[in-house]
Amino acid sequence: MRQLKMAVVPCICAVLAPESLLVSSLCLFAVQNEEECAVLSPPSSFAGSPGDTAFRATDQGSDREKQFKKASDKEKVDQLQEELLRTQLKYQRMLERLEKENKELRKIVLQRDDKGIHQRKLKKSLIDMYSEVLDTLSDYDASYNTHDHLPRVVVVGDQSAGKTSVLEMIAQARIFPRGSGEMMTRSPVKVTLSEGPHHVALFKDSSREFDLTKKEDLAALRNEIEIRMRKSVSEGCTVSAETISLSVKGPGLQRMVLVDLPGVISTVTSGMAPDTKETIFSISKAYMQNPNAIILCIQDGSVDAERSIVTDLVSQMDPQGKRTIFVLTKVDLAEKNVASPSRIQQIIEGKLFPMKALGYFAVVTGKGNTSESIESIKEYEEEFFQNSKLLKNCMLKAHQVTTRNLSLAVSDCFWKMVRESVEQQADAFKATRFNLETEWKNNYPRLRELDRNELFEKAKNEILDEVISLSQVTPKHWEDMLQQSLWERVSTHVIENIYLPAAQTMNSGTFNTTVDIKLKQWTDKQLPNKAVEVAWGTLQEEFSRFMTEEKSKEHDDIFDKLKQAVKEESIKRHKWNEGAEDSLRVIQHNALEDRSISDKQQWDAAIQFMEETLRSRLKDTESVIEDMVGPDWKKRWLYWVGRSKEQSIRNETKNELEKMMRCNDEHPAYLANDEVTTVRKNLEARGVAVDPCLIKDTWHQVYRRHFLKNALGHCNLCRRGFYYYQRHFVDSELECNDVVLFWRIQRMLAITANTLRQQLTNTEVRRLEKNVKEVLEDFAEDCEKKMKLLTGKRVQLAEDLSLCCNIQWTLSHLGCFPALHPKKGFRATFPVL
Repeated sequence: MRQLKMAVVPCICAVLAPESLLVSSLCLFAVQNEEECAVLSPPSSFAGSPGDTAFRATDQGSDREKQFKKASDKEKVDQLQEELLRTQLKYQRMLERLEKENKELRKIVLQRDDKGIHQRKLKKSLIDMYSEVLDTLSDYDASYNTHDHLPRVVVVGDQSAGKTSVLEMIAQARIFPRGSGEMMTRSPVKVTLSEGPHHVALFKDSSREFDLTKKEDLAALRNEIEIRMRKSVSEGCTVSAETISLSVKGPGLQRMVLVDLPGVISTVTSGMAPDTKETIFSISKAYMQNPNAIILCIQDGSVDAERSIVTDLVSQMDPQGKRTIFVLTKVDLAEKNVASPSRIQQIIEGKLFPMKALGYFAVVTGKGNTSESIESIKEYEEEFFQNSKLLKNCMLKAHQVTTRNLSLAVSDCFWKMVRESVEQQADAFKATRFNLETEWKNNYPRLRELDRNELFEKAKNEILDEVISLSQVTPKHWEDMLQQSLWERVSTHVIENIYLPAAQTMNSGTFNTTVDIKLKQWTDKQLPNKAVEVAWGTLQEEFSRFMTEEKSKEHDDIFDKLKQAVKEESIKRHKWNEGAEDSLRVIQHNALEDRSISDKQQWDAAIQFMEETLRSRLKDTESVIEDMVGPDWKKRWLYWVGRSKEQSIRNETKNELEKMMRCNDEHPAYLANDEVTTVRKNLEARGVAVDPCLIKDTWHQVYRRHFLKNALGHCNLCRRGFYYYQRHFVDSELECNDVVLFWRIQRMLAITANTLRQQLTNTEVRRLEKNVKEVLEDFAEDCEKKMKLLTGKRVQLAEDLSLCCNIQWTLSHLGCFPALHPKKGFRATFPVL
């Protein structure tokens, strides 16, 4: 009997968690008490009389006695087993109560630290620094043979095996999108778990915090993860290798970095890309081939083990099982469905699958209801294992069950891997840094190693200096540019729509009336808008000149694309003051209504302005006529060129029209129909067939040249006409109303230029400077924009060198953390695999 109890008690004690030293002591104490009772109290079979002994010696009495003893021993074993299970539950609850109290105390301490975040500068935690290194390495271009061998927990498994559910239990929140049998994990999700006062989640590239204690935030987080996954998948694909980085903080969370990979599939179904299966395999192998990655192999316990695909894949990547942790999910379903419970025992003992592992765990992640909370799942899991025959019959050990024990084991294994690999990786990046520095010195010996952010800051300062230079442009320079540009913009309208129609009138009264009407219509509808457009164009021109001109021989063309983009975006955002046109219209009306020329200097300036304008128009007209009629005899003789047939016809038409013009020097601007007929018949008499439209078209240019020549001659006569104008004498030969018109236009241009210059220097330049600063701030936050605008071998080499230095420093700093080097005798909370 004593030997039987000694055999049963250790077996039941194995059900208890090995870290529960108190419970183990109780088991040993129970065995010792049984031994003492056996010594102090002899069995009742030796206490009877000799008669009784003789009676029991009979065969019938012996058989009955044996059956009685057998039944009695079995009952005592069952009673002892139940008593020990009750003892286990008692102390397990005690441990849970102490852990809960400890968790609450840690939460209070963390909240105090959180409240003092503005009073003192907090250092980054170990896990946060480590996660940042992993994020940096994921973007690092390993062109220098430095591979990322830092540990992370890689979660792999068949599709719908419960990978995501296990990860959610470890994170203590249902953070991932879920589906019924369909593929939900479409890209790797890196989850950084760390301890914090509040249960929150946030993405690496976002400042929004999702409160995991609220259903609305949980739903929003799941939706955001699903959106990011779908965005990362290219068109025509089903899965993506792009990693989504997520941080989860909360009280009592085990610190580690996990990567949830898409589930391994055996068959490509409809709606999937043809290469989906191979892509998932390549993504999984890429993560598992890291020699320091911990492989968390998830196997569905509710299906036949022979249907598993992931176990073969894991055994290929880790044949010795030195970094693999096997997890059997849905054990509750397996216990119901599996005919032989020993099959589950074979799986957990590593005897069924060919793969090897550091440790084996059995977990339950719910009843299959997606609306279940984490707390209800934990309660269901604990209740199941407390009543499970697998534990009662010693098929499973207590430290191999529940997701809590799993998370503790994975966390301990993770940090053990980190301790062993961090210094080695720091040395590898130190060697890479030396190679990069050597390459930089050979290629750019006189330049500093400025990475993309530093180059952007340098370019930003240059651009701001150039914008400030706009405010240093002299008022005269602004006004000269504005006046010249405005006249170039409106000169055609003034000549063609105002001056030439008014000049066709017969007397000065009609001329002035026509001019006044047309000037008012022009000012009301077009002139203010044209003036603002000219001012905006002038500001852009000056801004572009300052941005593009080389100020020294050491001009760095690496900033040219960035400056061009800043200039274009700033101009695009700039909008001129909407009230500028209304105020400008009033000023221009007043300027054009004034006809009083006060002195001879203004009169001469108006005549000079008129002469320059008319000469320019005459030159353009002669150029048009030359194109119409072809080269003259000198060019034909010197350059051996000829006229086309159409040019010859136009030349004959021009000569005929010039004859008619010489006969009537005051011919009106339009040809009468009988005059067109006369010209056509004269040309036909010489054998030249001509269309009436061609005659009118040629007449327009011939008359225009004749008018401009007469107008220039009239300018010379008006040089001595200021005296008559000032005394209001009427002299038909010296009616200089056209000079007064050009003076009015010239004065309007000067006043408009002055008004626009004031608006530019007082308002628009400052607003443009503000826009430039806003654009630079936006570009500074847009990493993709900076990568697009600051390119080249020099930038990439400096960027690689900066990243390498940053990684090396962080890894070296991580190696100095006391938490990575616990003192001798210190033991992790749980467990040892």
